[in-house]
Amino acid sequence: MVDILTATDLVKRFGDLTAVNGVSFSIADGETFGLLGPNGAGKTTAISMISGLLESDAGTVTVAGDSVGTSSTKAKAHIGLVPQELAIYPDLTGEENLHFFGRLYGMGGDDLGTRVDEVLDIVGLSERRHDFTKEYSGGMKRRLNIGIGLLHKPRLLILDEPTVGVDPQSRNAILESVESLSDEGMAVLYTTHYMEEAERLCDRVAIIDEGKIKAEGTRRELVSLVGEKDKIAIVGSGSLGASVEPVSQLSGISEASSSEHRLDVLADDASSVLPSLLMAVTDSGGVITGVEVIEPNLEAVFLHLTGKALRD
Repeated sequence: MVDILTATDLVKRFGDLTAVNGVSFSIADGETFGLLGPNGAGKTTAISMISGLLESDAGTVTVAGDSVGTSSTKAKAHIGLVPQELAIYPDLTGEENLHFFGRLYGMGGDDLGTRVDEVLDIVGLSERRHDFTKEYSGGMKRRLNIGIGLLHKPRLLILDEPTVGVDPQSRNAILESVESLSDEGMAVLYTTHYMEEAERLCDRVAIIDEGKIKAEGTRRELVSLVGEKDKIAIVGSGSLGASVEPVSQLSGISEASSSEHRLDVLADDASSVLPSLLMAVTDSGGVITGVEVIEPNLEAVFLHLTGKALRD
C-alpha cells in the first residue's frame, strides 16, 4: 500500500506550552488510522497542522506526495476536513449546503449534482435533503458535516471527534459511514477519546497524551505492550475438568483451570487457538453450551502508558 499521509516530527508551541511535541505517523490508502487520547492531548492541534490550517513550528507533512502548509493549495485539494465545530448554514437545506460547498471546491454542473446525490446517500440524508438544516437533529448535522468533507472525493478524510454530543443511534450511523469509506479505499484519520470507537474503526491506533505519541500499532500490537492475554470462558457439562491438561498443552495457551460447569483459559490470541481448544474439550468428553471471549482493550493500554484513565 502507498502512504497517503506522512507526518514527521511535528511540533507546535503556544507560548510556554508545547501542544504537539515530535509527532510522527503515516497513513496508507484504504487505512483508517486513529489518534486516541483525552481532551487536551494535542489531537486537534496535530490535525490542524496536517490539514494546513496551522503552521508547524517544526516538522513536515506530505499528503499524496505534496507538502502541506498554510499556503499549499495543491496538497489541500487531496484533503477532506471534518472539524469538531459544525460548518453548515442553518438557513440552507441539506442539499443547498452541499451545492454551496461543492462550488467552493470548484465543482459544478451535472457532476456536482450527481456527487451531491451520492453524498446524501452515503450519510443517510437523502430523505431530508430539502429540509432546512436548522431543523436537523445534532446527529444529522454531524452527518451532513461529514458529507461536506466527502464532496470532492479526497484522498485523505480527517475526522476530528465526529461523534461528540450525538445520540447513540446517530453515533452508530456515523460510525457505519466511516466504515464504508475505508472499504472504498479512502484513507481516514480519526481522532477520538472514545476507546470503543478506535477499536471498532481503526486499522492502527496512535495513543497520544500531553502532545506526544506514547505508542502506535494495531490493537493486538498495543495490547501486547501490557502483556495482557485473551480470556476464554467455556461453559458446559460433562468432563470439563478432564480437558484442563490437554488444553494446557496446546500452543498459545498459558493457563487453564476448571470449576463446576466452567473452563477458564488464558491465551495469547483467542481467535487462533479457539478451534483447537474446542476440539480438545469435546475430545475429553466435555459438552459445550457457551463460549465467551474477553479481549484486553485499549483502555488498559492507555492506563499502562500514561498512568491515568483515558478520559481523565
